[in-house]
Amino acid sequence: GVLRKAVRLRYAFIRDNSCCWPVRLLCRVLDVHPSGFYAWLQQPHSQRHQADLRLTGQIKQFWLESGCVYGYRKIHLDLRDSGQQCGVNRVWRLMKRVGIKAQVGYRSPRARKGEASIVSPNRLQRQFNPDAPDERWVTDITYIRTHEGWLYLAVVVDLFSRKIIGWSMQSRMTKDIVLNALLMAVWRRNPEKQVLVHSDQGSQYTSHEWQSFLKSHGLEGSMSRRGNCHDNAVAESFFQLLKR
Repeated sequence: GVLRKAVRLRYAFIRDNSCCWPVRLLCRVLDVHPSGFYAWLQQPHSQRHQADLRLTGQIKQFWLESGCVYGYRKIHLDLRDSGQQCGVNRVWRLMKRVGIKAQVGYRSPRARKGEASIVSPNRLQRQFNPDAPDERWVTDITYIRTHEGWLYLAVVVDLFSRKIIGWSMQSRMTKDIVLNALLMAVWRRNPEKQVLVHSDQGSQYTSHEWQSFLKSHGLEGSMSRRGNCHDNAVAESFFQLLKR
């Protein structure tokens, strides 16, 4: 039982059940001192916790790329295909912890002739420090939980200044959210030369509408390797700061 487990596991049990029972009562039952428990809570995160954070980032990336419809089984397959070694139960646990769920009743749409996804090569190659404004932009989508449900935010960042130059918010993740964000950036900056616009391989960015917008406004597309969030690290860092 719990009493036979290592002290740190008993601490973890107390932490997970402190919402239902007083901490001092749990400490007394599990034969640990409250001061020891609170000291454990203040310790730096373990290597396992750090690994969970990195894996959660990859899970979010694959979930967003699926259009927010994949469940833990499909995401586990994507992780395995990308070379990540982890169990399906661990993926389920991490998704549950951060509130990522499959879209119930979702069916993959049948691809119509001529509507295949368009993937651009990774032209950015993690070159995040251009010499001048409006040379390289990065764009991405994140989700924010509100009392009324999920809110999706798309941003465009100029890598030279690290400033948000375009953004859009919607309650649904559609192609319009990324197009509106990029349209704002083009309208505000009116670049005179071709700009490299880097994104991930989410369905919104591999659409024909996205590619047509890039072409019609003299922009050049670039995309991260599938499931590799580090290829778009600047946008990811902004979202992490936003959610603190």
